[in-house]
Amino acid sequence: MEPLERYRPIVDDFEAFLAACRRPLGNAVRVNTIKASVERATAALEADGVAYDQADWNPQVLRLETDSPGSTWASFHGFTHGQEEVSAVPPVVLDPEPGERVWDACAAPGGKATQLSALMDDEGTVVANDSNLGRISALRFNAERLGATNLAVTNADARNYSLNAFEFDAFDRALVDAPCSCEGTIRKNPDALEDWSEDHIASVSGIQKGILRRAVQATREGGTVVYSTCTFAPEENEAVVQHVLESEDCRVVEFDLGLEHAPGLTKWDGEEFDETLERAARIYPHHNDTGGFFVAKLEVTA
Repeated sequence: MEPLERYRPIVDDFEAFLAACRRPLGNAVRVNTIKASVERATAALEADGVAYDQADWNPQVLRLETDSPGSTWASFHGFTHGQEEVSAVPPVVLDPEPGERVWDACAAPGGKATQLSALMDDEGTVVANDSNLGRISALRFNAERLGATNLAVTNADARNYSLNAFEFDAFDRALVDAPCSCEGTIRKNPDALEDWSEDHIASVSGIQKGILRRAVQATREGGTVVYSTCTFAPEENEAVVQHVLESEDCRVVEFDLGLEHAPGLTKWDGEEFDETLERAARIYPHHNDTGGFFVAKLEVTA
């Protein structure tokens, strides 16, 4: 936990934060509304004898009292999909509409991409991209299992993603759930901090900036881009958004979130960020008994 000490000045009730990071994370699933209503999915779980609690902020997110959420009848038939609770936040913040064109820039293994399809009633187009060819098979498998027929899979570096293959020149919305140092996954992955270093954070933040810039460029004026990570590092969160605010035509906008959270930072380690970054959300493990996440919502202005 030593790397997390750097966040003591910015985390409320730091001791509670550390205690939460040390506790194992429970299992959660998302109801896949392409194949089943919440009522039908929960009835299937009840028939299996699997106890659950619905998340207060989203009735489609269920906390299961089982060690094998992927082994239930509901999961086998695509009624549910194993997905960490906070992982379901970014697609909800993006809030896509049926019929829109949506880009998931870093989509594998497909939890958020298929959630976008469900939010769109499986209408329109979700272009689910990932640069890691080895993870594409998992993305395709999950799309097929969950019945996401409006989802197209591509394999490319999101930093220089080309729209030449499409019959349109811009997306309506884009999601950048960026590869990161994964500090916020410590509860489900105790080894998350094993190879931690500030050099690694600096390296991955450069990739994040490139992906987010391209997402803004590839989204139409008035469109929406959501940036998220499962890490606490301001270098990978506010600093990345700040970089794109300075280089692209976009602004940070407010959004409603039913989960308890802290505002985004406006300064860190001698660096100052745009005051609108307070509109971003920092979700810490002790807030809602979840993993850690960062989410910012951007509007493309030109």
